[in-house]
Amino acid sequence: MVAAGLAFAGLNVAVQWATVVAGASSPAVAFWQYCIALVLGAPLVWRGGVHILHTRHVGLHLVRVLLAAAGVQVWVYGLSVVPIWQAIALAMTSPFFVVAGAGLLLRERVDATRIAATVAGFAGAMVIIAPWSEAFTRHALLPILAAACWAGTSLITKYLTRLEPTAGITVYLLLLLTPVNALVWVGSGFDLPTSAAWGALLAAGALTALAQYLLTWAYASADAAYLQPFDDLKLPFNILAGWVVFGAAPTLGFWPGAALIVAASFYLMRREQLRS
Repeated sequence: MVAAGLAFAGLNVAVQWATVVAGASSPAVAFWQYCIALVLGAPLVWRGGVHILHTRHVGLHLVRVLLAAAGVQVWVYGLSVVPIWQAIALAMTSPFFVVAGAGLLLRERVDATRIAATVAGFAGAMVIIAPWSEAFTRHALLPILAAACWAGTSLITKYLTRLEPTAGITVYLLLLLTPVNALVWVGSGFDLPTSAAWGALLAAGALTALAQYLLTWAYASADAAYLQPFDDLKLPFNILAGWVVFGAAPTLGFWPGAALIVAASFYLMRREQLRS
């Protein structure tokens, strides 16, 4: 999970470089990112055999991919208009969407402690985006929307790891996500990336394949509640990467909101561990 966090930090820097510095459109970056990742992920099928793609849960894979595609498109566009440190902190609201989804969609019991942690997490997000300030724009909501999509993806991923091999789950995501991203890219005007963007796109593709495999491997090896604190390490990793590469440092208002999100997430994780 720590290795996946490092890979995601490098991935986010590469995507922001391709869109902000090199000027590539976000649909083009999303397509090439996952197309390259699919090519690099092909050895997983070669090593594990074609049988790893056998599944009786095609519907779950399709729903997972549609949610992931929506999250990717929103996220890549968000990184082109939102500072990386703000985007990562807001994306960390995903566990609270998982709690809400478990209660509303899976009919799981959601008690007062879960509700309190969820409210605290979203309160931290509001502190970061500061909708009451003059600097607020609707673009700040994009990472939260991506987090909601990825929460659904995480729930389905965790369920699938009980039924199917890690490599198969990873390849299915890349295999089905690429044509969906291609349709979005074509529909947006089919703008080709600039020559300056290709280095970042190759890095983004390689890091996408690596991060997805490590993330799925982690979920297959341990409980989601145990993994949550390690997932929160993505925040300092991305802050450091954004500062080193872009010289972007968080504002003073960022720290209280980020602390509230991390504290609520950690508290929720501990409650789930004690419950189980």
